[in-house]
Amino acid sequence: MPGSAKTMAALTVGALVLVTAYTVALGGNGWLWFGWVVLGLLTVAVVATDHTHHGPTHRPTHRT
Repeated sequence: MPGSAKTMAALTVGALVLVTAYTVALGGNGWLWFGWVVLGLLTVAVVATDHTHHGPTHRPTHRT
C-alpha cells in the first residue's frame, strides 16, 4: 500500500476512534457516523484504485 493509501487508512482509523469517543462521552451523532462511513468508503476506493494502477507483480521465471 503506497503512502497516500496508508495515510488515508490511518486517518480513517483515527476518525473512528474520535467518533467513538465522542459517542461514548456526549452521545451519538448521526452526522458524525455518516461522515465516518463516507470517509471509510473513500478509503476503500483509494486502496482499490491504487492496487489496480500498479497491476499484478510479475516476476520473471529463471530457466536453467
